Amino acid sequence: MRNLLRLVAVTLLCGAGLLSLTAVAQTPPDLHKIADAVDRHYNGLRSLEAGFTEVYAGAGMTRTESGTMWMKKPGKMRWEYTSPRQKLFVTDGKTAWFYVPGEKQARRTPVKKLADFRSPLRYMLGHTKLVKEFKGLSWAPDKKPRHAGDLMLRGVPDGMGDSVSQVLLEITPDYMIVGIEVEELDGSVTEFRFRDEKDNVQVPDGRFKFSPPPGVEVMDAESLEP
Repeated sequence: MRNLLRLVAVTLLCGAGLLSLTAVAQTPPDLHKIADAVDRHYNGLRSLEAGFTEVYAGAGMTRTESGTMWMKKPGKMRWEYTSPRQKLFVTDGKTAWFYVPGEKQARRTPVKKLADFRSPLRYMLGHTKLVKEFKGLSWAPDKKPRHAGDLMLRGVPDGMGDSVSQVLLEITPDYMIVGIEVEELDGSVTEFRFRDEKDNVQVPDGRFKFSPPPGVEVMDAESLEP
């Protein structure tokens, strides 16, 4: 009887320990610590290069495009779309341009007036602060990451609440952003997937400048969406 009671006691203790470990495992990490780690990762960079895939779903259609993206301090970005056709989105931190090679028009807008899903990314290098750039930043436990072990965050980019319902960020264990999903109020969804990130690559400033080819008309616009 004494041995039986001892066995029961040990079993109960082990069961309690397993429940305790399970509770710890299910406890989400500290949101602000993760956000701060992401900030430190990107704020410590001078430049980066990454491949991207952009998927748009809305208005009864789906569009998938891909290419290469570069960013450089302060506020410079260049998105070269190569598939299924060439397109260019580029900003030197002051003026943003969108151009499709072969077309007779190029669109431009001051960055401070830019309403574009890619525009918040220009802050990633230099002075990123996710909790300020995304209002209501929180965990998204109902959203499954594309890669096991990644974390999902949600929020609304500052200044875009009149058109965006939420943005989902996929964060790797190395605190890199490998996915951004933008859900608009009209129900359309744009997803950016990043791969093969290369940190502190040599990128000349001239790559973030744009001069319209001869014969191309310049159109001023507030939106540079493809």
